[in-house]
Amino acid sequence: MRLPLLPRARSLAGQLFAMQVVLVAVVVAGCALFTYISDGNQAEQAATRQATAAARAVADAPSVRGAITGDGDPTRTLQPYASDVQRHTGVDFVTIMDPHGIRWTHPDERRIGERFLGHIGPALRGRTFSETYTGTLGPSVRVVTPILSGQRIVGLVSAGITVEEISAQARGQVMAVAGVAAGALVLGGIGTYVINARLRRHTHGMNATELSRMHAYHQAALHAVREGLVMLDGQRRIALINDGARELLGVGDETVGRNVAELGLPTPLTGALLAAEPRVDEVHLTTDRVVVVNTSPVSSGDRRGTVVTLRDHTELQAVMGELDSERGFTQALRSQAHEAANRLHTVVSLIELDRADEAVDFATAELELAQTLTDQVVAAVSEPVLAALLLGKTAQANEHGVELEISEDSRIDDGLVPPTLPARDLVTILGNLLDNAVDAAQGSPYAKVTVTARAQDDTLLLRVTDTGPGVADGHADAVFERGWSTKPAGPGGRGLGLALVQQSVARNSGTLTLAESPTGGAQFTVVLPLQRTSATTPTGGTA
Repeated sequence: MRLPLLPRARSLAGQLFAMQVVLVAVVVAGCALFTYISDGNQAEQAATRQATAAARAVADAPSVRGAITGDGDPTRTLQPYASDVQRHTGVDFVTIMDPHGIRWTHPDERRIGERFLGHIGPALRGRTFSETYTGTLGPSVRVVTPILSGQRIVGLVSAGITVEEISAQARGQVMAVAGVAAGALVLGGIGTYVINARLRRHTHGMNATELSRMHAYHQAALHAVREGLVMLDGQRRIALINDGARELLGVGDETVGRNVAELGLPTPLTGALLAAEPRVDEVHLTTDRVVVVNTSPVSSGDRRGTVVTLRDHTELQAVMGELDSERGFTQALRSQAHEAANRLHTVVSLIELDRADEAVDFATAELELAQTLTDQVVAAVSEPVLAALLLGKTAQANEHGVELEISEDSRIDDGLVPPTLPARDLVTILGNLLDNAVDAAQGSPYAKVTVTARAQDDTLLLRVTDTGPGVADGHADAVFERGWSTKPAGPGGRGLGLALVQQSVARNSGTLTLAESPTGGAQFTVVLPLQRTSATTPTGGTA
C-alpha cells in the first residue's frame, strides 16, 4: 500500500511570519484591552468630577440658598434654575431637595415632591460624596453635597450622569482605539511580510530542519576536503578557512576575522590572495610547502568577497624536479652514447687500417679519462646521492659547453649526512644551484662552475660558483622570490628554483647567502646543520 506523502514543513520564513503576526496581534489586542479599561475608568472619573463641579456650584449659589430660606415655594424658583444648570454643565440631572430627601426639582416634574433615591447620610454630616446608584433615570454616577446657611444644612443638591452616557463616551474612545489598533495590526503585518519575504529569499525557502541539515553537510564537507579552502569578505578578512588551508598556510585556529596581510605569509602569496582579479593555477611558496593558488571573486549585492582554493604541490614539485634531473641524465647518456659510438667507430676504423696499437692507445685514453672523472667525484664526495648528482650534472654541463669542477677541499664521507637531512632536499638544493650556475656560465669565456661540498664543525657546506655575469646589487634579495628570473618565461614558468632552494634550506634550519665570486659571477653558499635545531630564518645578501 502506498503511504500518503507527509506535508512539507513550513519554511523558516513562513514560521517566523506566522509567529510575528500572532505576536503583533496579541500585543495590539492587549494594548486595545488595556486602553478600553483605562478609558472606562477615566470616563467614570471625569463624570464624577463634572457632577461634583455642578453640584458644588448649585450649593454655593446665593439664589439657591435664598429660595430655600425664603417664604415662597422653592420649587417655583429652583426648577428653572436647575434645568439651566443641567443644560449648561452637561450633566443628566440636577436635583435639589430638603434635608429629608424630598425633591424640590427633578428633570421629570412628575417626580417633584417624591423622596430622593440614593444615600444622603454623608451629605447630612457636611461631606460631599459620590456613588453609583440606580435611580429614576437608571444607573448613574451621582454626587450629593450639602447646602449650608451659616453652619446649618438647609438642603441637599445631587448632580449626576447616567452610566449609559458614560458608556457611550467610552465606546467612542474605544472605537478610536480600535481604529488605531487595526491600523497598527495592518502596518505590522505588512512590515512583517516584507521582512520575511527578504528572509525567504536569503534562506531559499528552506525550513529550520533543512537549514540545520545543510549546515551539518557544510561542516562535514569543509573538514573532509583535503584541499585548502579560504573565503575572504569584502575587507579581505578571513571569513572561513578549513583544516587543509590552515595546514598549507601554516596558520592557527585564531585566523578567522583577521586580514590576510596580517598572517605573515610570503609577499607574492599575500598579493595573490589580495588581488581583485581572479588567479588561475599560480604556484606559490609558503614556509615549507609549494601550493597552487586559484582565486575567484564573489559578489553578493553590494558586498564582494573572494573564494580561494589551495592545492599542495610540494610532492609533485619534488617529483618533477627529480624527473627533470632524470631527463637531464638521459640526455647526457644519449649524448655520451653518441660520443661513444663515434669513438667506437674510430677504434674500428683504426683496426681496419691495421693500426691496432693506436686503436688500443685511443680506447685506453678514453677509459682513463672517464675513470678519472668518476674517481675524482667519488673521492671527494662519497655520499652516494650527492656523488650521483654531481656525476650527472658534470656530464650535463659538458653538453652545454661548461666545465664543472669539484674544489680540492671538498670532502663528504659516506654516512656523514644524518637521516634527519632528507636526500630529496639535498638534491633540490644542489641540483637547482647547479642548473642556475650552468645557465649563467654558458656563453662566458672559459665557462666554468666550481662546486665545494664539505663537512665542517657539525655543518654541511655547499657552495656553487660560476663565471657568469653575476647578480646586480638591486636584485640580490629578489632572486630568492618566486617568479624572479633574468630569462624569458617558458611554458611552465621560471623563477621557482631559487625559491625552492630557500624553502628547503629554511625547512632544514640552514642559511643561504649570495655573494660575488672571484671571477665576477655569482656565488651561492648553503650551510646546513648536521644536528637539527629549531628553525631559523634564512638570509640572503651580497658580501
